[in-house]
Amino acid sequence: QVQVVESGGGLVHPGGSLRLSCRTSGNGLIVYMSVMGWYRQAPGKQRELVATITNAGITDYADAVKGRFFISRDNDKNTITLQMNSLEPEDTAVYYCNVHRGNPPVDQWGQGTQVTVSS
Repeated sequence: QVQVVESGGGLVHPGGSLRLSCRTSGNGLIVYMSVMGWYRQAPGKQRELVATITNAGITDYADAVKGRFFISRDNDKNTITLQMNSLEPEDTAVYYCNVHRGNPPVDQWGQGTQVTVSS
């Protein structure tokens, strides 16, 4: 089993920065073999991909955050972070950390952390 916990959300002004962290516990080998990522869900909208990263450091970003958000991974600690720069009101959402693997099947979510961008 894998547990996921996010931290680092909060209120920030437009143009500001915020750093989210995600730590895991449980089966470390499973986490290491999984894709880890950040997703977000704004009020009234579906959950959407923000960024993902493999244990080899291969990343994928949503077009809306490219060049502003940066995902990183610590394979020794099985943690990931999301550095968010030049934040916009449209980035306001609950941000979720995810650990995903197809075989054996793993799809573990954290409880989410609120990010609010407002003046």
